Amino acid sequence: MSILAWIVIGLVAGALAKFIMPGDDPGGFIVTIIIGIVGALVGGFLAQELLGIASGGFNITTLLVATGGAVLLLFIYRLVKR
Repeated sequence: MSILAWIVIGLVAGALAKFIMPGDDPGGFIVTIIIGIVGALVGGFLAQELLGIASGGFNITTLLVATGGAVLLLFIYRLVKR
């Protein structure tokens, strides 16, 4: 899947990650969206390269992979910012 599509999915994944992990983040909503985009890219790369999960197009698998990556990065971000 193209990087542009992962960015669009990342916007949604960032919002879902914030919904899944509510809390007071130092960067606010904008940083959460950026974390969602980066998480989608990282999650997509890991799913395709390491796990062999073909997540292409706009479907539930892609959204779950992207949201998982965003939640993971949001968790790491909160640990670092403490």
